[in-house]
Amino acid sequence: MKTYVFAMVSFVALGACLGQVPDSRKAGFGSYEAYQAKLDAELSATQAQNAISVTDIATAALDAVDEVETSASATTSNAVGISSENDFDAVSNARSIEEDAKYIATNRDSYVQIQPSALPERPKGNGASLVEFALSTNNRVGQALYSRFIPGAQNRALKNCAKFASSDLAQEYFLANGGPTRNPKGLDPDGDGFACHWDPAPFRAFSR
Repeated sequence: MKTYVFAMVSFVALGACLGQVPDSRKAGFGSYEAYQAKLDAELSATQAQNAISVTDIATAALDAVDEVETSASATTSNAVGISSENDFDAVSNARSIEEDAKYIATNRDSYVQIQPSALPERPKGNGASLVEFALSTNNRVGQALYSRFIPGAQNRALKNCAKFASSDLAQEYFLANGGPTRNPKGLDPDGDGFACHWDPAPFRAFSR
Protein backbone atom coordinates (compact mmCIF):
# COMPACT_ATOMS: atom_id res chain seq x y z
CA MET A 1 0.00 0.00 0.00
CA LYS A 2 2.78 2.33 0.88
CA THR A 3 4.42 1.56 -2.43
CA TYR A 4 1.23 2.43 -4.31
CA VAL A 5 0.83 5.75 -2.50
CA PHE A 6 4.43 6.65 -3.12
CA ALA A 7 4.01 5.91 -6.81
CA MET A 8 0.90 8.07 -7.02
CA VAL A 9 2.63 10.97 -5.29
CA SER A 10 5.59 10.70 -7.65
CA PHE A 11 3.29 10.69 -10.68
CA VAL A 12 1.46 13.81 -9.49
CA ALA A 13 4.75 15.59 -8.83
CA LEU A 14 6.03 14.69 -12.30
CA GLY A 15 2.84 15.99 -13.87
CA ALA A 16 3.25 19.23 -12.01
CA CYS A 17 6.78 19.61 -13.36
CA LEU A 18 5.64 18.94 -16.91
CA GLY A 19 2.96 21.50 -16.65
CA GLN A 20 5.53 24.15 -15.76
CA VAL A 21 7.67 23.79 -18.98
CA PRO A 22 8.07 27.38 -20.26
CA ASP A 23 6.90 28.38 -23.75
CA SER A 24 10.03 29.07 -25.86
CA ARG A 25 8.18 31.74 -27.78
CA LYS A 26 7.72 33.65 -24.51
CA ALA A 27 11.07 32.89 -22.89
CA GLY A 28 13.18 35.61 -24.38
CA PHE A 29 12.80 34.70 -28.07
CA GLY A 30 9.87 37.02 -28.67
CA SER A 31 7.08 36.33 -31.14
CA TYR A 32 7.72 33.44 -33.56
CA GLU A 33 6.01 35.35 -36.36
CA ALA A 34 8.25 38.36 -35.77
CA TYR A 35 11.34 36.13 -35.73
CA GLN A 36 10.33 34.45 -39.01
CA ALA A 37 9.63 37.85 -40.58
CA LYS A 38 13.11 39.01 -39.55
CA LEU A 39 14.69 35.95 -41.19
CA ASP A 40 12.70 36.51 -44.39
CA ALA A 41 13.77 40.16 -44.50
CA GLU A 42 17.45 39.27 -44.07
CA LEU A 43 17.19 36.61 -46.79
CA SER A 44 15.53 39.04 -49.19
CA ALA A 45 18.21 41.65 -48.51
CA THR A 46 20.99 39.10 -49.17
CA GLN A 47 19.38 37.97 -52.43
CA ALA A 48 18.99 41.56 -53.58
CA GLN A 49 22.62 42.32 -52.74
CA ASN A 50 23.79 39.22 -54.66
CA ALA A 51 21.68 40.21 -57.64
CA ILE A 52 23.23 43.69 -57.62
CA SER A 53 26.72 42.16 -57.44
CA VAL A 54 26.08 39.85 -60.39
CA THR A 55 24.65 42.73 -62.40
CA ASP A 56 27.65 44.89 -61.61
CA ILE A 57 30.06 42.12 -62.65
CA ALA A 58 28.20 41.52 -65.93
CA THR A 59 28.09 45.24 -66.68
CA ALA A 60 31.80 45.62 -65.96
CA ALA A 61 32.62 42.66 -68.23
CA LEU A 62 30.55 44.09 -71.09
CA ASP A 63 32.20 47.49 -70.64
CA ALA A 64 35.62 45.83 -70.83
CA VAL A 65 34.67 44.02 -74.04
CA ASP A 66 33.39 47.25 -75.58
CA GLU A 67 36.61 49.01 -74.63
CA VAL A 68 38.76 46.29 -76.24
CA GLU A 69 36.68 46.31 -79.43
CA THR A 70 36.84 50.09 -79.62
CA SER A 71 40.59 50.05 -79.10
CA ALA A 72 41.07 47.34 -81.74
CA SER A 73 38.91 49.23 -84.21
CA ALA A 74 40.85 52.43 -83.64
CA THR A 75 44.15 50.60 -84.04
CA THR A 76 43.05 48.99 -87.29
CA SER A 77 41.71 52.18 -88.79
CA ASN A 78 44.86 54.08 -87.87
CA ALA A 79 47.36 51.37 -88.79
CA VAL A 80 49.93 52.45 -91.33
CA GLY A 81 49.77 50.59 -94.64
CA ILE A 82 46.14 49.40 -94.40
CA SER A 83 44.15 50.70 -97.35
CA SER A 84 40.55 51.88 -97.06
CA GLU A 85 39.91 51.78 -100.81
CA ASN A 86 37.62 48.77 -100.39
CA ASP A 87 35.53 50.55 -97.75
CA PHE A 88 32.61 52.23 -99.56
CA ASP A 89 31.85 54.61 -96.69
CA ALA A 90 35.46 55.74 -96.43
CA VAL A 91 35.77 56.29 -100.18
CA SER A 92 32.41 58.09 -100.47
CA ASN A 93 33.45 60.46 -97.69
CA ALA A 94 36.77 61.16 -99.40
CA ARG A 95 35.59 61.76 -102.99
CA SER A 96 32.57 61.66 -105.25
CA ILE A 97 31.71 58.86 -107.68
CA GLU A 98 33.04 60.90 -110.61
CA GLU A 99 36.29 61.64 -108.78
CA ASP A 100 36.65 57.99 -107.85
CA ALA A 101 36.21 56.98 -111.53
CA LYS A 102 39.01 59.37 -112.53
CA TYR A 103 41.16 57.99 -109.73
CA ILE A 104 40.68 54.42 -110.98
CA ALA A 105 41.38 55.46 -114.59
CA THR A 106 44.62 57.16 -113.50
CA ASN A 107 45.73 54.02 -111.70
CA ARG A 108 45.00 51.89 -114.74
CA ASP A 109 47.03 54.18 -116.97
CA SER A 110 49.98 53.82 -114.65
CA TYR A 111 50.00 50.02 -114.82
CA VAL A 112 53.16 48.57 -116.29
CA GLN A 113 52.94 45.14 -117.88
CA ILE A 114 56.18 43.22 -117.97
CA GLN A 115 56.42 40.94 -120.94
CA PRO A 116 57.96 37.52 -120.36
CA SER A 117 61.43 37.06 -121.73
CA ALA A 118 63.27 33.99 -122.90
CA LEU A 119 64.83 31.78 -120.29
CA PRO A 120 68.55 32.39 -119.83
CA GLU A 121 70.81 29.77 -121.28
CA ARG A 122 72.69 27.52 -118.96
CA PRO A 123 76.17 28.98 -118.48
CA LYS A 124 78.90 27.04 -120.16
CA GLY A 125 82.42 27.22 -118.97
CA ASN A 126 85.20 25.02 -117.74
CA GLY A 127 82.99 23.51 -115.09
CA ALA A 128 81.04 20.43 -116.13
CA SER A 129 77.30 20.14 -115.54
CA LEU A 130 76.50 17.59 -112.86
CA VAL A 131 72.92 17.37 -114.08
CA GLU A 132 73.89 16.56 -117.66
CA PHE A 133 76.43 13.99 -116.54
CA ALA A 134 74.00 12.35 -114.11
CA LEU A 135 71.36 12.03 -116.83
CA SER A 136 73.89 10.55 -119.24
CA THR A 137 74.62 7.66 -116.89
CA ASN A 138 72.55 4.76 -115.58
CA ASN A 139 75.01 2.70 -113.54
CA ARG A 140 74.88 2.44 -109.78
CA VAL A 141 77.38 3.91 -107.37
CA GLY A 142 80.20 1.37 -107.09
CA GLN A 143 79.38 -0.34 -110.38
CA ALA A 144 82.69 -0.20 -112.25
CA LEU A 145 82.76 1.04 -115.85
CA TYR A 146 86.40 2.13 -116.07
CA SER A 147 89.62 0.34 -115.24
CA ARG A 148 91.44 1.70 -112.19
CA PHE A 149 94.32 -0.67 -111.44
CA ILE A 150 96.40 1.63 -109.26
CA PRO A 151 98.16 0.43 -106.06
CA GLY A 152 96.98 2.26 -102.96
CA ALA A 153 94.09 3.85 -104.86
CA GLN A 154 91.68 3.79 -101.94
CA ASN A 155 94.04 5.58 -99.52
CA ARG A 156 94.90 8.14 -102.16
CA ALA A 157 91.21 8.78 -102.85
CA LEU A 158 90.42 9.27 -99.15
CA LYS A 159 93.25 11.76 -98.80
CA ASN A 160 92.34 13.80 -101.87
CA CYS A 161 88.57 13.67 -101.34
CA ALA A 162 89.06 15.26 -97.92
CA LYS A 163 90.29 18.39 -99.71
CA PHE A 164 86.84 19.08 -101.15
CA ALA A 165 83.98 20.57 -99.15
CA SER A 166 81.43 18.27 -100.79
CA SER A 167 81.19 15.36 -103.20
CA ASP A 168 79.53 17.69 -105.74
CA LEU A 169 82.61 19.88 -105.84
CA ALA A 170 84.81 16.80 -106.14
CA GLN A 171 82.72 15.52 -109.05
CA GLU A 172 82.85 18.89 -110.80
CA TYR A 173 86.63 18.89 -110.53
CA PHE A 174 86.74 15.27 -111.63
CA LEU A 175 84.71 15.92 -114.79
CA ALA A 176 86.50 19.18 -115.61
CA ASN A 177 89.87 17.44 -115.54
CA GLY A 178 89.31 14.42 -117.75
CA GLY A 179 86.85 12.29 -115.81
CA PRO A 180 85.35 9.84 -116.05
CA THR A 181 87.67 8.17 -118.57
CA ARG A 182 90.64 9.59 -116.75
CA ASN A 183 91.02 9.58 -112.97
CA PRO A 184 92.44 12.94 -111.85
CA LYS A 185 93.88 12.85 -108.33
CA GLY A 186 92.62 9.29 -108.03
CA LEU A 187 89.15 10.51 -106.95
CA ASP A 188 87.40 7.52 -108.56
CA PRO A 189 89.26 4.43 -107.32
CA ASP A 190 86.43 1.95 -108.08
CA GLY A 191 85.94 3.14 -111.69
CA ASP A 192 82.19 3.90 -111.50
CA GLY A 193 82.75 7.42 -112.88
CA PHE A 194 81.67 9.06 -109.63
CA ALA A 195 84.31 10.88 -107.61
CA CYS A 196 84.37 10.64 -103.81
CA HIS A 197 81.18 8.52 -103.65
CA TRP A 198 79.18 11.19 -105.51
CA ASP A 199 75.61 9.97 -106.11
CA PRO A 200 73.76 10.93 -109.33
CA ALA A 201 70.38 9.60 -108.04
CA PRO A 202 69.02 12.98 -106.81
CA PHE A 203 69.78 14.61 -110.18
CA ARG A 204 68.16 11.75 -112.05
CA ALA A 205 65.03 11.95 -109.89
CA PHE A 206 64.80 15.73 -110.32
CA SER A 207 64.67 15.44 -114.11
CA ARG A 208 61.62 13.14 -114.09
